[in-house]
Amino acid sequence: MATYMEAVNISLPNAALPHIQGTLSMGNDEVGWVFTAYLVAGAAVMPMARWLAGRYGRKTVYQVALAVFVVGLILTTLATTSLQFVFARIVQGAASGTFAPLSLATLLDVLPQPRHARITLAWSVCIVLGISSGASIGGWLSEYHGWRSIFYFSLPIAAFISLTVALFLPEKRVEQNPRFDFCGLATLSVGMIGLQMVLDRGERLEWFASAEIWAEAAASVLGFYLFIVHVMTADVHFLNKALFKDRNFILSAIMFFAVGFVLLPTLALTSPMLEELLEYPVDTAGYMTLARGVTLVGTVALMGFVPARIDNRLFIVGGMAAVIYANSLMLGYSPAMDQRLVVAATLLQGTGLGMLLPSLGKVAFSALDPKFRPEGTALLSLSRVYGSTIGIAVVQIFFYNNTQAMHLALVKNLTPFRAAAHVAGSIGKSDLAALNGMITQQAAVVAVIGQFKILMLAMLIVSPLVFFLHKPRPAT
Repeated sequence: MATYMEAVNISLPNAALPHIQGTLSMGNDEVGWVFTAYLVAGAAVMPMARWLAGRYGRKTVYQVALAVFVVGLILTTLATTSLQFVFARIVQGAASGTFAPLSLATLLDVLPQPRHARITLAWSVCIVLGISSGASIGGWLSEYHGWRSIFYFSLPIAAFISLTVALFLPEKRVEQNPRFDFCGLATLSVGMIGLQMVLDRGERLEWFASAEIWAEAAASVLGFYLFIVHVMTADVHFLNKALFKDRNFILSAIMFFAVGFVLLPTLALTSPMLEELLEYPVDTAGYMTLARGVTLVGTVALMGFVPARIDNRLFIVGGMAAVIYANSLMLGYSPAMDQRLVVAATLLQGTGLGMLLPSLGKVAFSALDPKFRPEGTALLSLSRVYGSTIGIAVVQIFFYNNTQAMHLALVKNLTPFRAAAHVAGSIGKSDLAALNGMITQQAAVVAVIGQFKILMLAMLIVSPLVFFLHKPRPAT
């Protein structure tokens, strides 16, 4: 339940974005912060989860994280400005960063070895179910109970988890907690957060015309440089060097990044397109995006029953082909389409992603020493999360740039004199304003379709990596 709660809060605000944006006077270029603030904060805390549990006790860390998460939920409902809302999402995300790794560690600890494969599958299903169902739940709640209700949704879940943990989860603290590599995590976090700030703030501040963007870019470059130097020279690192010597693992991590690049940005584009451009009701838009979640969760669950003798590289190829074809269908979106094209494209994309996630995980660990699996799992999760944050920022940048460019291309001939030459009578300013609104909508639709092309190209670029994977060893 904690894993589901952490995942569902990623996408809960998705369908409610128009309501949130209107209430908080949030600019169009600030919408991506709703997602990236939560994801980046969680990614920064996630690698520390096991060390914190070993130092202060698993139960204590879990309960503190739940309390902080609830505080973040309450702060989001009290927010009156976009900055307050983003800060509350950062608090939420930082607390949620401990849920997934500690939940899996607890499950593996309390269950016998023969059940580990099945419970890991169930845990993975909870993640994709949360991400996939969030938009639909958020759309329904915001339509009938206001956007703040989407954050109240998690309060009873958090209360139940807290009570269960307090009553039944035994405390566990390791006697010799390994020294944690704060330097490596800090430099990587500075690099990633700096890059994220450049992408999120660049359009608003006119990129390198702003001193702030120069400072953030310099911090990002310095952070990545120090991280690389640290990895190459330090003996102890929170990401063991052995991970980078396994070809299957590294290639899988790169493809996980691409999966993240497609997974959440598709949601971030589809719901606003349906609600704002095609004028579907918020709850209807949520139900339409649910199709992808159904096939995504179902396919992930079915992949757990695939015989070990079947080469998982076949499913990676099939999954990538399905995602690429689904995104090619999205290039046919238009104001004249009905619901069937959206549902068909999202169903197919969900199937492809559902094949990719478990198959990549199996291939990544097929030749890796089991003692490196905790660190490997953390790195794969970071790859997926950072892929999503970078993907959301990239599609936001290109969306607004392309909207402006297309608007200029369409509106350049829209003047009272040129228009009057083709119609009877004169055209007033109010009529020109209405025409301009129609052109703006058309330009936005064209720009959204262009972003689906970017997502398709991202998957196309990494697809040849499949042919460099070693054949995985059959599981024993």
